Amino acid sequence: MSNPRTKASFSQKRPILTVVIIEVLLLLAVFAAGAYATIKELSYTSPVLISFIPITLVMIAYFTWKKKWNALGFRKLSSIPANGWVYYSPLLLILIVISFKGMHDISASEVLFFLFFTLLVGFVEESIYRGLILKTLLPKGIKTAVITSSILFAVTHVLNVLSGQDAFQTILQIVYALLIGTVLALLMVKNKNILPLILFHFLHNFIQFVGNDNSDAFIGYDLFLLLVLAVHCVWLSLSLRRPVVSASANQAS
Repeated sequence: MSNPRTKASFSQKRPILTVVIIEVLLLLAVFAAGAYATIKELSYTSPVLISFIPITLVMIAYFTWKKKWNALGFRKLSSIPANGWVYYSPLLLILIVISFKGMHDISASEVLFFLFFTLLVGFVEESIYRGLILKTLLPKGIKTAVITSSILFAVTHVLNVLSGQDAFQTILQIVYALLIGTVLALLMVKNKNILPLILFHFLHNFIQFVGNDNSDAFIGYDLFLLLVLAVHCVWLSLSLRRPVVSASANQAS
């Protein structure tokens, strides 16, 4: 039982404002880094590196200082109940499908760079959207927390895809980001562990970066992935109506 005398934090008293501040600060950091990279004519990955590396260092310091790691889902994988692992299976299917594009010619140094780059992105985005934002909004209700965090995740990615591509591809990517965000948020609510989400995010982005860039040839795959994600959302939503027995509870019984 919580101590009634414990002073509520700013995020507990102003969850909506807290989320707005987090999102605005993230966008400002990315915009500023993007402007700098444009002026200096740096590579297309530079804005993310320039903004996400400092963000990572700040989050690591903050999570450690405030002892937030466990509360934000950084837990042992053994904390996920045995019957909870099946809900990640559609994510494995998605990774397999996007691997069908194959790899373009790439050097060993580029592979190492993209491993670091995509792991950085996975850690930052999951920590923010499925960690800080989702947890801050959960007192408002699961539906509110999941939908809001997913929309913000999609909005952030909209800014990445508005780069001259056709409207259909843009719409596909917006819907894809929204569904991915919803699935990952529901999985976080379901199993309360962020590590599988970071791993999926990392592998998904890595495969995309080293894969062949031929979007028109893979429209059918994209539509299939949207269907998989939509079904996954429904499955997870229905499963949340049933309580999940934790691994520690199983051992105690």
